[in-house]
Amino acid sequence: MYLFSSILGIFVFDGNLNVVDEILFSTADDSKNREKFIEKIRSRHKSLKEPDEVIAKKILLHFKNRQFFGDFCNKNLQLTKSDVKNSVSDDVLLIQSISLIDDLDKAINLLVKRLREWYELYNPEFSRAVEHHEKFVMEILEKGKNELLNEISLSPLESFGADLEQENLEPIKSFVHQVFDLYQLRKLQENYISALMDRLCPNIKAVCGTLLAARLIEHAGSLRRLSGMPASTIQILGAEKALFRHMKTGAKPPRHGIIINHPLVSKAPEKMHGKVSRALSDKIAIAAKVDYFSGKFIGDKLKEGLEKKFGKW
Repeated sequence: MYLFSSILGIFVFDGNLNVVDEILFSTADDSKNREKFIEKIRSRHKSLKEPDEVIAKKILLHFKNRQFFGDFCNKNLQLTKSDVKNSVSDDVLLIQSISLIDDLDKAINLLVKRLREWYELYNPEFSRAVEHHEKFVMEILEKGKNELLNEISLSPLESFGADLEQENLEPIKSFVHQVFDLYQLRKLQENYISALMDRLCPNIKAVCGTLLAARLIEHAGSLRRLSGMPASTIQILGAEKALFRHMKTGAKPPRHGIIINHPLVSKAPEKMHGKVSRALSDKIAIAAKVDYFSGKFIGDKLKEGLEKKFGKW
């Protein structure tokens, strides 16, 4: 007799391929735990064997009967829903969060540009004196025009800005609050990513920092894929266009991708970028493998080795 299992249940076929016993699954989840049902069937029938390819094809003809179609459809839908739910992993949440930060950066830069143009009608000197966007927003949110001018050693009489009425200042202040809220949202997302990475990939975080580590996983697609990449591939993640241009036209190959944002690479002399990038990508490759296979924390040692070798500039 032959033992055959499917999403519908466990079946026993005799030598003429007729069903002599069966255990039907009530839900699709039962099919994931079919081993216990198989053991139950084996306790009822001795000398059960697995069908070979020829017999299996003949057994499948039994399920062409329309009476099984509805059950097949329902069980497969249940199984698909379960798989979709279980596919939401920490990798997916991390990728969504770092993508939100990138979108927030674009939106904030666009809105701050508009805010500066608007605010400069009222206080152009302070806007030009403070280049850092977030500091600019914080300052004009908390202080008035006279206090801000005093910080840059100017008197109100020296300002070229218009003396706007309160009703004209209110829309500007409201806009400042909205931009400030976006900065706060960005910080909350960064804190969330940091906490998420502590349990997902602490070694990569230790070597690269929170945002760079998250962007590496985003470019790779998942921690699993990043852990399977050689160091040479990690080194040029984010520089795919330059790589394809090199392959197509013979232009100079890229020396690094997004790891240029790592302090050790960005602060290194231009001629050393390639060497530092190679060393850094080697450490990232090791950290990714340790994180994916749940090894012990060695991120501090990997980072210390890099800083000893390249931390002089």
